[in-house]
Amino acid sequence: MKKTIKCLLFALILFISYNSFAQTTGAIKGFVYDKEDGEPCAFANVSIKGTTFGAATDMNGYFTITRIPDGEYVLDITYVSYESISEPFSIINGRIFSKNFYMTKSAVMLDEAVISAEREEMKTQTRISKVTVAPSQIRQLPSIGSEPDFAQFLQVVPGITFTGDQGGQLYIRGGSNIQNLVLLDGMVIYNPFHSIGLFSVFDSDIMRSADVYTGGFNVEYGGRISSVMDITMRDGNPNRFGGKFSASTFGGKLLLEGPIVKLKENGNSLSYILSAKTSFLEQSSKFLYSYINDGNGLPFNYTDIFGKLSLNTSEGSRIDLFGFRFEDNVKYQGISDLNWDSYGIGANFIIVPSSSTMMIKANASFSDYKINMQTMGNFPSYSGISGFNVGLDFVYFLGTDQFNWGVEALGFNTDYVFYNSVGRKLNQEENTTEFAAFLKYKWNMGSLLIEPGIRLHYYASLSNFSFEPRIGLKYNITEILRFKAAAGIYSQNLVAANSDKDVVNLFYGFLSGDLNLPTKFKGKEVTHKLQKSQHVIAGFEIDVTNKINLNVEGYLKNFSQLSTINRNKIYDDVSANHTKPDYLKKDFLVESGYAYGIDFLVKYDQRRLYVWFVYSLGWVKRTDGVITYSPHYDRRHNINFVTTYKFGNNLSWNVSARWNLGSGFPFTKTAGMYESPNLYENLNYDYWSTNGALEIIYDDLNTGRLPYYHRLDLTLNKVFTFSRYTKLEINFSITNVYNRENIFYFERVTYNRVNQLPIMPSLGLSLTF
Repeated sequence: MKKTIKCLLFALILFISYNSFAQTTGAIKGFVYDKEDGEPCAFANVSIKGTTFGAATDMNGYFTITRIPDGEYVLDITYVSYESISEPFSIINGRIFSKNFYMTKSAVMLDEAVISAEREEMKTQTRISKVTVAPSQIRQLPSIGSEPDFAQFLQVVPGITFTGDQGGQLYIRGGSNIQNLVLLDGMVIYNPFHSIGLFSVFDSDIMRSADVYTGGFNVEYGGRISSVMDITMRDGNPNRFGGKFSASTFGGKLLLEGPIVKLKENGNSLSYILSAKTSFLEQSSKFLYSYINDGNGLPFNYTDIFGKLSLNTSEGSRIDLFGFRFEDNVKYQGISDLNWDSYGIGANFIIVPSSSTMMIKANASFSDYKINMQTMGNFPSYSGISGFNVGLDFVYFLGTDQFNWGVEALGFNTDYVFYNSVGRKLNQEENTTEFAAFLKYKWNMGSLLIEPGIRLHYYASLSNFSFEPRIGLKYNITEILRFKAAAGIYSQNLVAANSDKDVVNLFYGFLSGDLNLPTKFKGKEVTHKLQKSQHVIAGFEIDVTNKINLNVEGYLKNFSQLSTINRNKIYDDVSANHTKPDYLKKDFLVESGYAYGIDFLVKYDQRRLYVWFVYSLGWVKRTDGVITYSPHYDRRHNINFVTTYKFGNNLSWNVSARWNLGSGFPFTKTAGMYESPNLYENLNYDYWSTNGALEIIYDDLNTGRLPYYHRLDLTLNKVFTFSRYTKLEINFSITNVYNRENIFYFERVTYNRVNQLPIMPSLGLSLTF
């Protein structure tokens, strides 16, 4: 069977490759860039005047139009807010015409733009459960601490649940955080969010874009069973030196960029970009927010550094070298001390052969992540993961169709030490290797787009092979109404070093490899050690007007097999304990579950006014074969309302607001308490006159619900423009405007309630030059 699949795949590749090259007609290809900063113009419209030939640029600004007969033509390039380009060219003897184009921003800003890059992408890409985030969108939100952040925008994306301001993590359509694949320029990022929950490790000022897939992603992504966040950082400015300095009551940032070798039209360029941001909230909060934590302030500290070198050639090929260092440490009141650090280096390559319309993409990287936690019970926990990932992707442009195939390899080492509630030590160290190959074909049949794909993923250390067919489609019913759907099979090896049964998940660690799982689950043999899921998603998009868009999606994720750490282990898994049940002696347990729901998104985008409204309705369930429960992030209702209004001369004033309402998370009620005398350490224990420890009797798991969460944030900023490149921005923001007491956790023994962040005003300045 495997040999047959390999032969079929090889024959398909040869067939499509032959058809892509054995053309008697010619082609035109190239890149479209912003002339000022050298950034790609994504989804610009490229067409040949007087013909039906045309294309849209991709995220790299690349386009190709194939199967053009010999003759004289004029190429037209249009892009919103840019001057159009018309370029004559000739096709002689079926040759390929190649040139890069540089667009100049228009001096007149139109109030209405009927054709936009986003609308073009909606019509020409399947975009199932995908939100493409640009820095301009992030800046529409109230900026907590005066700096807009990617983490704050993710909280308003349909299907994403945010568990809180302190230690908050993102859970995407029923998937836990370890089931989300996070990529930074192709490199795996193991923890993208800081402990305070309001900030990510990414600097939004240097982000080019971020593609957020909440489910149904295609075969180019693998190794995770719920979602993908693919973040791309922009290049440094190849024309001039510039940067940004900002400081606020929360932290500070410095950004520098510029050319090493200046860009010349249709020439080579070499540029750099460097960003460093840090928090001094622990120091400033003791004075500015002395009402928090009894005057102890907010003990959150982090530092993020990212740098990148970019070499662009005249033919469109490019090389990027980049690296990062992220650090975080915090002392949670009455819970634990926690710190983690991460670093990585990587490289990306894009090769555009001059004699072909094919594009070759490659990436190689290494990253490392370590986390430590010391609990109040003096039990230390540690987790580390380090490893490499490499990939090679071939893209063939076949008229309006597109064929992709690629290979991937990754390997990592995991190291883990943990003590459960009864003091049992759990530890593991494993080396893991994975290999994958994929192919995908995109058929453009006019109003119908179909993208079938196959991913073959081999987990070498487990000797498990996963065959993963996937498909996405979009049907343009009319010019303004589009239907879309996706389905697929997904797998992963990594396991969280915590449990979905935990009320507060602070320790974000990783496990992998040959787990000590039960041999049976729900009466059936456990035949593999992978985690697996199946997705089915369907929905529609409608352009209500030129400025209003409605997006509706329903989803079902079936988590057919999950692995989770066994926090209830009491006995060693040895022959002497063969009569003990697995859930009391195995290090890990098998679970299954499902998530389903529906998401609504209404977006209004006009020059002065921006509105984003999201309503999500969802259910999440898990079962370990003994009990069925709702994980701690199961939120039934979630509403996000964001609005921004610009006013004043040159629209230099900006006011924005965000209101979030979420139904309560599940929690386990207290059924009672009892005194536990210490009879184990001292046989002469004076139990009749000495008090024992106070222990808790818990009710059924997660059958209670916390109160509703809601919070309002506001921001007002003013931009002073001194010259073309020099601007000063003053930002005033208020987090939790009406001081809502949203619960973080409840200390049962001391009967002490700890809330999320109270009202927090902040002031910030930023200078761009």
